Amino acid sequence: MAATGGVDLPSYRELLARTGGPAGSAWGLWGEDDRFGALNLLTPARVRAAAGLVRQGHVFALNWDLNLPNPGFGVRGKPRHHLWGRADYVRDDLLDNFYLQGSSHWDAFSHFGHPDHGFFGGVRPEEIHGGRGSRHGIEHFAARGLAGRGVLLDVGRWLAAQGRAFDYSAASPITVADLEATRRAQGVELRVGDVLLVRTGWMAHYLAQPQEWRTAIARDIAIPGLAAGPEMIAYLWDHHVAAVAADNYSVEVYPFPDLRGSLHVACLGLLGIPLGEFWDLEGLAADCAADGVYECLLTSAPLHQVGGTASPPNALAIK
Repeated sequence: MAATGGVDLPSYRELLARTGGPAGSAWGLWGEDDRFGALNLLTPARVRAAAGLVRQGHVFALNWDLNLPNPGFGVRGKPRHHLWGRADYVRDDLLDNFYLQGSSHWDAFSHFGHPDHGFFGGVRPEEIHGGRGSRHGIEHFAARGLAGRGVLLDVGRWLAAQGRAFDYSAASPITVADLEATRRAQGVELRVGDVLLVRTGWMAHYLAQPQEWRTAIARDIAIPGLAAGPEMIAYLWDHHVAAVAADNYSVEVYPFPDLRGSLHVACLGLLGIPLGEFWDLEGLAADCAADGVYECLLTSAPLHQVGGTASPPNALAIK
């Protein structure tokens, strides 16, 4: 057991053997009506400690361009921006066709559940409808805000340093061993309540490709990312991270090799670990490589959209 914020958290092995809830779930650990899951680990004490990581005052915005990727992946189109003037000195604008998961975003617990057991905490599909009273909407994350210690694992840079061939046009897995080798090479540790940031290198690869390649990958999506399955799930849970964000489409490899073993099902549906996708980690990663410091104060203010299943993270890393 790990004592975290007044709650003794079992190991993932213990969660697999639990009774009173689905095997491998963290349902009920923070109360029956819990809305925050592992975000409960972002305690005031941990926020205060993370604030002490600010040394240089360097700020890195982690939101990607709302118009990227272009074209949008799958059914998620690109936002349309309309601007008009009400006078020579006044401009208004609006967005339509704005998919909240189209560019950088957090997934709320209402985005993905378990095919057999429902959404986090046992919420039923009919309880998620987008209106008032809808369960697990992104407004809960927005109302509390996110702040804590961010830790970057720059797997993409580590892979390049190893001279290891890695196919960014396929569902190439990043294993637990890769994460640990990167962490050791960077000399950083993971602590309870960290927001884990994983730079796969996919975004840099995407930006270097011609438009024809970008159009093709949006239609036939094949994305590298964290390997799914019990070993990765146990790694994330047993380190008791508060959330995981990456620079790719899905955090994990996509298409999912096995739906029930996917991180979307395990993290969002069973464990209550938010997932952040399409985060722009390039500037932060370059700075971390330059000064050898891979930890930061991380803040995020999601949009207060009642019943929303996602939001741009409006995230900042401050060193």
